[in-house]
Formats: sequence, C-alpha cells, structure tokens
Amino acid sequence: MNSSNTLYIEREHPETYTGNTTWLTLPFMSHGITPSGSFTDLEQCDLESESVGLPQNNMGTKTNTIIVIDDEESMHDSCSQVLSRAGFTVKTAFDGERGMSLVREMRPDLVLLDLKLPGKSGVDVLNEITATDPTIIIVVITGYATVESAVEAMKLGASEFLPKPFTPDELRMIVKRGMEKRHLLVETKRLQEENQRIRENFVSIITHEMRSPLVAVEQYIEVLLGGITGELSPKQHEILVHSKSRIIWLISLVNEWLSMARIHETSILDKLEEVDIQHVLDEALELVTVQAEVKKLRISFDVPGKISSITGNKISLVHLFMNLYSNAIKYNSENGRIDTKVYDESDFVRICVSDTGIGIPQESLPFIFDEFFRVRTIGKQARKFTSETGTGLGLAIVKKIVDAHRGYISVDSTLNQGTCFTVHLPKKQQQNGNRNNSVHEATA
Repeated sequence: MNSSNTLYIEREHPETYTGNTTWLTLPFMSHGITPSGSFTDLEQCDLESESVGLPQNNMGTKTNTIIVIDDEESMHDSCSQVLSRAGFTVKTAFDGERGMSLVREMRPDLVLLDLKLPGKSGVDVLNEITATDPTIIIVVITGYATVESAVEAMKLGASEFLPKPFTPDELRMIVKRGMEKRHLLVETKRLQEENQRIRENFVSIITHEMRSPLVAVEQYIEVLLGGITGELSPKQHEILVHSKSRIIWLISLVNEWLSMARIHETSILDKLEEVDIQHVLDEALELVTVQAEVKKLRISFDVPGKISSITGNKISLVHLFMNLYSNAIKYNSENGRIDTKVYDESDFVRICVSDTGIGIPQESLPFIFDEFFRVRTIGKQARKFTSETGTGLGLAIVKKIVDAHRGYISVDSTLNQGTCFTVHLPKKQQQNGNRNNSVHEATA
C-alpha cells in the first residue's frame, strides 16, 4: 500500500504463470474502496495480514477450492489475492451460467456468490448449488444488503451473508467459519454413508448367516419330533420341544432385528397413501386372531361411523398395531379383554389400545420404547400369562413407525390392572420429508 490514491493488488495468472508477477492499480476512496469494490478500511487492506487464520487443507491432502461468482473484476482480484495466499485454489466467474459450470466441474468447498448477476440470477444459482451438493458452503456477498435479503438467503440455503464492502479480515473470518462447517458436513455425510453400509451388511449377514440356519434347525427338530427318524423317549421329546421353543424365539429375534434395520423414515414416507384406519386395525388384529382365541379374549372396537382417513404407509401401520395387539394378547389373562377406541380430532386421529393384563411398573414406563428393553421385575409374574419371552424390540419398532409418520405415542399402565397405548397419527403428511422438530416423546 502506498500513500497515493492507488491500491496495488498482486495478481497471478494460473493459466500462463511462469513465476512472474503483474500488478493491477485500482482507485480507492479516502476511507476505502467504493461499494462496488471489495474492501473498506484503508488500514486493514494489508493483503498479507494473517490476523485471522484460515484452515489450510483441513479436509485431506486436496487443496480446498473456492469459487467466486460476481460480476465485478475488482471482487475477483481482491478475493483471489487474499484466499490464494491462504492456500486455497480460487476460480472466478462473472455470471451464473459460468459459475454453475465451474461448480459442477470442480465441486468446490465454498462459493462466494453475489445475488445481483447478469443472466441467471444469484438466487437461481444458490438453489442449483444446493441441489447439486448440499455440503457446499455458500456465502452470499452483495452491495445491496438488507436484513430481509439476508434472511431470505439463509432460507434458500446460504450458510453466511457478507455485505459489501468488507475487509480482508472479515473475508478470512467468514471463509474460516465456512470451511469448518464444510468439514463437519462432509464428515457427517461420510459417517451416514458408512452407517448405511454397515446397516446393509448387517441385514445381509442376519438374513443369510443367521436366519437361514435357524429355520433349517427348526425344520430338523420338527422331523425328529414327528418320529420320522424313529420313536423318541419321553425325555428326548421334552428336550426337543424345549429346543424348538428356543429356536423359534431366536428366529423371532432375528425377524425383529430385520424389521428395525429396514424401517427408515424416508422409505416409509416415500410410499404414502390414503389409509382407512379401520381397515388397518382389522388387518392387524387378523394376524393375531389365533393367539387371542387361545386365551379366549374378548375384543371390542369403538370406532365412529365416519372417521377421517390418514395419509400414511399402510404396511408399516399394520405392523405397528399388530405389535400392540400382540403385546396386549401375550401379557393378558385368560378371558381378559382388549379394547380399541378411535377418536377423530382436528389434525390427528387418536387410537387407544388397552388390555386387562399384567401392567407395567411406573419406573419402567420411560424405557419401554428403548431397543432390547424388557421389564425384568415382573418376569415371574409374566410367565403366568405367557410362555413366550419377548425380544425387547416390538415397542421400539412401534415407536420408530410412529415417529416416521410424525405422530406420537404415550402409555398409561397400572400393575395387575392393565395397560393402554395411545397413538396420535396426523391426518396429512408433508411429502418433502422435513421433520417436525416438536415430535412428542412418549410420556409415562
């Protein structure tokens, strides 16, 4: 910086660079560059200042790339100068079309984007970048900054908003913050993809390495019990019956694991349809009718003559209520009762499934939707009602399906009197899959 009304900016030309340096001379006002330029405070225009450090190569050995999309050459020069010295690869574009071409070609880490562009608008470019790669950090830069424009840019997906004119330190600070966020987004995406691969491998292993052999063992035991290989002694028969019971439990556990692994909110909400809740309840109960008849249970329905349909995934909803009915049967006494009541509310359909069974201790209620949780304090008493042992996954699956539908579930229970599960399902679903952050948790 000299004392005359000229700002010297060192500019390198990557395409023809041979080690030499050229200089641009840009006029500036006595208190900074004009709003169409880049920097304001004359005393902060030391382009080699390191007062605000930038992360260099913090995402691996690859040099981080920044694209500047702005229709002013002075902005290209000044941003390139500051960011190149910090170790970034900087590319520039004067319009939205060229900018998007660079984004698709280079997949940058960060884009400095002016909203006022010739041809394709900055807003259109912002939307296209977000659609191309949501992990790319977008910093909106504009000389027509207002609170409204900043809010609108953030709603559209911008990470930061930097009004012109700005200082080198302000640019470094914004870019540093953006790169830190970019690193977190990329790492989060990598972990999500890794988690998905693990989930897929898990399903494959469970299906082929565990479930198939267990089914085969069950069939062999069935053959032995049938006397095909010879007559069994009473003790042998008892051992095989007990073994078969444990094999069936293991198969049930494996099936529940598979259900948990396959339930995804996105997959559920991708297959939405208008669902008649009465039909869902009928189909769910039909799947467990035999068990209910064995215990001579009385089953009642209280459903309004005209009930609103809901938007949901019918298969998963049938699975949800089948699990609730299965629990109501399993832990009910002989000649007990299961009642289902449906209420049509303003935005939700409320379904209550209650039984006259063993009940759940109050201290266990906050945990019953946790995976693999089983109420052990009433284990001996439960064996009076059923010989089956739960897997601890049924209610976790119920909760997962309810959450995927953006509903909520609660439970009320009294020992030796019974339990009531109440499910609230919204009548309408948003197709875009955006979750409502105020999802209600199950309460005691």
